[in-house]
Amino acid sequence: MERDAIIRIRGLRNQFGPQVIHENLDLDVMRGEVLGVVGGSGTGKSVMLRTIAGLRRPQAGSIEIFGQDALGANDAARREIDLRMGVMFQDGALFSSLTVRENVEVPLQNVRGLPPKLRRELADLKISMSGLPYSAGDKYPSELSGGMRKRAGLARALALDPEILFLDEPTAGLDPIGAAAIDTLVQQLSRALGLTVFLVTHDLDTLHAICDRIAVLAEKRVLVTGPMARMLEVDHPWVREYFHGPRSRAAADALQRNA
Repeated sequence: MERDAIIRIRGLRNQFGPQVIHENLDLDVMRGEVLGVVGGSGTGKSVMLRTIAGLRRPQAGSIEIFGQDALGANDAARREIDLRMGVMFQDGALFSSLTVRENVEVPLQNVRGLPPKLRRELADLKISMSGLPYSAGDKYPSELSGGMRKRAGLARALALDPEILFLDEPTAGLDPIGAAAIDTLVQQLSRALGLTVFLVTHDLDTLHAICDRIAVLAEKRVLVTGPMARMLEVDHPWVREYFHGPRSRAAADALQRNA
C-alpha cells in the first residue's frame, strides 16, 4: 500500500546573506518511513531539518506538514504542529544544569494540567524507552558518555509522543557498537510507535541498515530520492563516489552477513 506524504516541501529556498544553500528544493516525506538525508559538506542537511522543524524560516517555498501550511499557520496552529514533532540534535543538546529526567520533563511542562508526579513518571518512561537505565535520570549530562547523551536527547525528543521524529547525526562520534545500538533502537521505536523518522546522517551503516529511502542533497536541491538500490544506479560524481566507495561496500557486506 502506497504511503501518503506527511511532509511536502516545494520550491524551498534557504539563504544566509548572499550565500544560497537551497534553491527550488522539493521533497516528500512519507508517513511511517525512515528517511535518511545525506549530502556533502555545506549542502545544508541540518539547515533543511531546522527549516522543516520550524526553527528557521526559509526565504521562499512552501512546507506542508500533516496537510497544513506550516509556514502560513498562525501561532496556535503552528503550536499544534510542533507538539506532534520531536527533535534530537547532535550530541543531544541537553541543558547542562538539568538532570536527564529534568531535561526530558522540559517539553512536558507545555502540557497544561499535567501534575508534577505524572510528568516525572512519563519522563522516566521515555528514559526507559531510549535504553537508558533508571539511574540515568538523576545524572547530569556531564556525567554521561556520548552514547548516553544521545539516548537522553532521544528520550526528550520522544517526550510528547511525536508522530514525526527529526534526528540530526544520531550516530556521529560513536564507536561502531554504540552506533549500531542506536540504529537498532531507532528502527525498533519507528516500528513500534509508527513514527516517521527524518534522519540526517553520513553513516553508511545507518543508511544500509534502517533507512527505507534516502534523499541526496546536491546542487542546492534534493538530487534524488529512493531506496539504496536506486542510489547505486545514479550517475552523478558525488553519489557514485559515496555509494560505490569501499565504506559503502563494507556496510553492505556487513548487513548481508548479519541478515
